[in-house]
Amino acid sequence: MNPAARGVEIVREAALAYHPGIKDLPSAIRPRERLEALGAGALSDEELIAIILRTGTHSSNALDVARSLLVTQGGLTGLNRASLRELGQTHGMGQVKAIDLKAALELGKRLVTLAPAERPPITGPQDAYGLLKNEMAFLEQESVRVILLDTKNRVMNVCQISLGSLNSSVIRVAEVFREAVRQQAAAIVLAHNHPSGDPTPSTEDVAITRKVVQSGELLDIEVLDHVIIGRPGAASTAGWVSLRERRLGFDAR
Repeated sequence: MNPAARGVEIVREAALAYHPGIKDLPSAIRPRERLEALGAGALSDEELIAIILRTGTHSSNALDVARSLLVTQGGLTGLNRASLRELGQTHGMGQVKAIDLKAALELGKRLVTLAPAERPPITGPQDAYGLLKNEMAFLEQESVRVILLDTKNRVMNVCQISLGSLNSSVIRVAEVFREAVRQQAAAIVLAHNHPSGDPTPSTEDVAITRKVVQSGELLDIEVLDHVIIGRPGAASTAGWVSLRERRLGFDAR
């Protein structure tokens, strides 16, 4: 390789190897500065987790590590379920960060238990989408989740029941209602994402919705909706589709 070509190759390799840390980012997009300026509610899940983690690695900043955690563990519900050992083995984590993250998650759960009046209510599919979009809209795998609701349609918990391949996920009706029965939920909202970003319901989506609705009637647990989460601008400017609103799988209602 001649010297000029070698020089170009060295520059290219250096550019690929460069990965900015949090401190290298503009202050307007650093998680800590954003929280200070806008409040914690304005931050995404990965930004909040990045603040807890504080640091990343030589090749991944804290935001990258947080994003990887959410994807590999299946969102906040998966993080909550994961063991300290599983979290600690994730690239960029370690035992100390895993303990910090577990402590923060436990505080969040205790707050919900102590202040049930502050649980967010689900009044329509837009609320379900708002609750899940940050975790699910950009997942590369199809994730199926169930929002558990009390008698006033306030969120009790969000449970991941399936994490599938790039394009599909198997939903077992028994798994949909397992936690709802155990936690004595009065109603549920079923939700899953389409990794393509297009939330248009498939024939399979409608079929499983019908089965879930029928099973809910037998168990006396109302299925309020099945919301498919995509991305804004991908076949739906809202970024989501409600099967109830389209009367798909809710035929008899």
